[in-house]
Amino acid sequence: MSAIRFGAVSVYFGEKSGKYPDGNLVIVQGADTRVSFDTPLVANRVGKAFDDVDLVILGHVHEDHMAGLHRVPNAQVQVHNADLHAAQSWDGLAAHYGYEQKVLDELLPLIEEEFNYAPRPDATGYKSDASWDLGGGVRVRAHHLPGHTSGHCALMVESEGVAFIGDIDLTGFGPYYGDRTSSLPAFRRTLSELPFLDAKVWVTSHHRGVLRDRGEFLGHLDRFKASIDQRSEKLLGYLEEGPHTLQQLVDRRLIYPPGYNGAPYIEAAERRTIRQHIDELKAAGLVDVDRETFSLA
Repeated sequence: MSAIRFGAVSVYFGEKSGKYPDGNLVIVQGADTRVSFDTPLVANRVGKAFDDVDLVILGHVHEDHMAGLHRVPNAQVQVHNADLHAAQSWDGLAAHYGYEQKVLDELLPLIEEEFNYAPRPDATGYKSDASWDLGGGVRVRAHHLPGHTSGHCALMVESEGVAFIGDIDLTGFGPYYGDRTSSLPAFRRTLSELPFLDAKVWVTSHHRGVLRDRGEFLGHLDRFKASIDQRSEKLLGYLEEGPHTLQQLVDRRLIYPPGYNGAPYIEAAERRTIRQHIDELKAAGLVDVDRETFSLA
């Protein structure tokens, strides 16, 4: 399978530039160690270049980033401490998602089938500023950029100027912060910090793939950030029509199309996302909350 290379870094594209449920795979070859950043579905099609990795560094934990781990049972697996339990067990991943039990019961067999999901109890944690020397001058450093998950990190190949920014994926969908360990305020901070990474190349898990022009990268980032405020404006538009309960807002949808139920967790993600926006709008004095009914202030 062909790859785009930047010195020690090889990027393998998933289907449709890594559009979910697939993803884009980064492999870094040092003189002493070969490392994979995440293991999306495409990892199952790469062959020896992936199957012989010594170490997998997960930028964060979700089912689509663990889809190739079953191929590398002898590789070390490391993940940021805040996401560690989610990698080690189903109970940890279920708590990470934070969905109702009936949703989790439906989700587990789906991810086992589609993503080859299996926990890695042998996974170990790394700190927010962790670094790895792969030999031959090839260096990797983690940059903790939470919001999507509490442990989400960019993985920077400092020797090559390549930043794997994971699920800060710059898609038209916008940032996803719909799980229990997600955080809208943290995502806002992350997006303000991201331009300061000293990178020449930015690689996303999904959709965009590889960006080599800083101006293009910043343009996509600005549009990605803008979708957060557009969601708040959408909510305010709903409330201009009159008070809404949380369930009524969930039914109208904020991040997914109205009526869309393409996965078991859709309503849970909508609920978590809407609640965080309501909290922001309330703090700004724009929304009143009376128990579970929301109205314009």
